[in-house]
Amino acid sequence: MTSAIRMGLLALLWGSGFLWIKISLNEGLTPGWITFVRCLLGAAVLLALALGAGQRLPRDRGTWGRLAVAALFCNALPFLLFSVGEQTVDSGVAGVLNATTPLWSLLIGLGLGTERPLRAARLGGLVLGFAGVLLIFAPWSAGSGLLSGGALALLGASASYAVAFAYMARRLTGRGTAPLALSAAQLLTATVLSAPAPAAGGPATVTWSGALAVGVLGVLATGVTFHLNYRMIAEEGPTSAATVGYLLPVVSVALGALVLDEPLTVRVVAGMAVVLMGVGLTRVPVASAPGAKTGDERPKVGDRRWVAGGG
Repeated sequence: MTSAIRMGLLALLWGSGFLWIKISLNEGLTPGWITFVRCLLGAAVLLALALGAGQRLPRDRGTWGRLAVAALFCNALPFLLFSVGEQTVDSGVAGVLNATTPLWSLLIGLGLGTERPLRAARLGGLVLGFAGVLLIFAPWSAGSGLLSGGALALLGASASYAVAFAYMARRLTGRGTAPLALSAAQLLTATVLSAPAPAAGGPATVTWSGALAVGVLGVLATGVTFHLNYRMIAEEGPTSAATVGYLLPVVSVALGALVLDEPLTVRVVAGMAVVLMGVGLTRVPVASAPGAKTGDERPKVGDRRWVAGGG
């Protein structure tokens, strides 16, 4: 499989997650059921792959305790919030708002003191990125949905990813556990955490279409997607994997328009472009000091490379 094909396949599978969430909701599944089944199936795929690769799950209680925090903020909570948000917001817009995670990561880095001094390019990217969100929802017009429950849930999900990445970079990664096994353990923990969610959401209507959609979401858009991302990082480096992140909102908007007939307005497309431009500016690398070490594979705040997350 060539690099371009792998990158395209990964972007298609990962970006389609928002479509499958929307279809599952339309077919009568509740956000709680979608979250639980997604975690369960994703965990099953990653566990099978990890065991097949000879990777063992963590055994110490300290790691599992840290995994519980990571699973809450990187999987159980954002998965639930994305499903809640898509009850009232188009899947394509959800994919665009998912792309704001690096912006939240930068804000968290400023709060933690890890992003100081803030260079002009990153400050401009932060302002530009959130300006794109404003452009999408147009709060100056009548009936704006920026402060709606759905929009706030989606932004909360993206912010939750940022919290998770900041925590994982400091407390979880780089401690000797193989990444694939660590992610399998994380999704197993998320499955346990999300187990009460179906009961809280009330009864759900299960149709064949809904079952197929949530099955694809869990197996392909969560489990297989992370495995492909892991393989791309190992064989081609993190830059190629990071590039996929810029394709996800494009895929989600395109699939929403083509499959669900969601409106593809100039404002949404322009807002998406502005958000991605802002994210690009926030990811401009800081120049290394003379003699500084390079090649450190420990994830930085906001880095998705070794985690089982994504919309």
